[in-house]
Amino acid sequence: MAEKPAEKRSRRGLLGAVFGKRGLWSKKCTADKGNQKSTTSSSIASTDCTANIQFTKSPGTELNPNKLQQDHKVSPEPIQKPISKPSSNQNSSNHQLGNNGNYQQINNQWPVQQQAKKVPRESIGLSGELECMINDNQKAKGIRASSSNVMFGNLGNLKQPGTAAVGNQTTVQNRGYGNTGGSYGVRNTMKEERQTSVSSNQDQPGSLCRAISTRMDPETLKIMGNEDYKNGNFAEALALYDAAIAIDPKKAAYRSNKSAALTALGRIIEAVFECREAIRMEPHYHRAHHRLSNLYLRLGEVDNSIYHVKHSGPEADQEDILKARTVQTHLNKCTEAKRLRDWKTLIKETENTIASGADAAPQVYALQAEAFLKSYRHQEADDALSRCPVFDVEMSTKYYGPIGYAGFLVVWAQVHMSSGRFGEAVEAIQRANKLDRNNREVSMVLRRVQAVTAARSKGNDFFKAGRFQEASAAYGEGLDHDSRNSVLLCNRAACLSKMGQFHRALEDSTAALTVRPAYTKARLRRADCNAKLGNWEAAIGDYEILRKETPEDEEVLRALSESKMQLVQRRGHDS
Repeated sequence: MAEKPAEKRSRRGLLGAVFGKRGLWSKKCTADKGNQKSTTSSSIASTDCTANIQFTKSPGTELNPNKLQQDHKVSPEPIQKPISKPSSNQNSSNHQLGNNGNYQQINNQWPVQQQAKKVPRESIGLSGELECMINDNQKAKGIRASSSNVMFGNLGNLKQPGTAAVGNQTTVQNRGYGNTGGSYGVRNTMKEERQTSVSSNQDQPGSLCRAISTRMDPETLKIMGNEDYKNGNFAEALALYDAAIAIDPKKAAYRSNKSAALTALGRIIEAVFECREAIRMEPHYHRAHHRLSNLYLRLGEVDNSIYHVKHSGPEADQEDILKARTVQTHLNKCTEAKRLRDWKTLIKETENTIASGADAAPQVYALQAEAFLKSYRHQEADDALSRCPVFDVEMSTKYYGPIGYAGFLVVWAQVHMSSGRFGEAVEAIQRANKLDRNNREVSMVLRRVQAVTAARSKGNDFFKAGRFQEASAAYGEGLDHDSRNSVLLCNRAACLSKMGQFHRALEDSTAALTVRPAYTKARLRRADCNAKLGNWEAAIGDYEILRKETPEDEEVLRALSESKMQLVQRRGHDS
């Protein structure tokens, strides 16, 4: 849907005023592709990834009630009744719709008489009907089913919030906004998976998914989705709304409800696109307007937010407009503080902006991180970006444009470099350069990141070879481009300590801790230098901090004990 003029003006206003041509984005998600496995057990296979379960069905294998009745007349023998279904919580890891249609097999074979039994649809339930269709499909293909837990999957690859390895998102200690193998929160694998899933369903006109869709009421799916949403099962609700949309793509309510589920999962930009589509279908859909106004406010787009509040009809609330204007006031102060290079005020006003409602605005988090960098508070800059929500790369580029996304990557690359993540810094700034080749700031940061990374690599090689003088000089070359880089300072301190220059090593270690107080290596280096110089009180202070941070480190405990003993001995001599 084409954006309203107010939406275009707002995006230009904030991103243009605050970042020049730059606008911003943020925090990476690989979803493991679930492979269906066929075994010799009794039903359909459950995959190891809930979001990627696919149903396939060959043409001509749908249930035929007339045929079942004819088969029943032919069979003179009594029919065995299916064994009662187990509890729906039999497998807690499977997100199921309706009851589990579980039927026990005898010797891994369905008796012919059982197949002839016609069970009323209302007595089977949704899950049971799906299972019957799947069993027919598999028998037609000569495949034995492997599990009777039918799950409604692959109706929108889902990102579970708060999980460590869902999609391509952050996994282990990745500051919340980068993938373990890359640098800037990419969900390429998720995107590829979605494309694969969609093409798979499109390429199979007789797929089971399509067969099921033609037999189900989208309103029923919506009601089930609403129930899951109320119960906090947002991923399952999203799957059901996707299913309803697949059956009736022209119903605005399904898009609006999907937007609510996406919002609950933290996928704000995707939620915006769904709301826009709902309004395109139904321009006077008040609830969708109100929902979109809240989303725009969270993204820091005040003009767009107010525009949609005014179109919300009875859903509108004067408090919404007042809240939006409060956010605008703080954003204006952010713009002025950046213009004056008043970093202290900028840090304060970005925090106020986030607290006022713009809690998902990547440009605000990036402004705050930039202010911390300019104030040589590198650890806090890293923490600021780690709080920024994760957005899909493709969606973010589509929403902010390549230049806006590149602007965010510039800040991100500098934060990575200041925290010693040189590979991620190079990757982020190279991507920014591809998106905005004519940006002078991008080119400048690219050259600096490359120079610092090369100097660090060169220094490491010299250090490993025991050539400490050359290593110290190499790290110094990197510090010429980034004088407060904590990693280079700590590495040079190690070289100086090896050469017995403890006073200079102490200075570099202290400088590293000034910008990153939680940098354990630098603190350990400083404690060691103080111990070598006989500054036992200072050494004990650092060792005590390290003991709290790493209580299991025996080396720290031993050094702390030695320092205390030396201090007691010195005081004994002094007395």
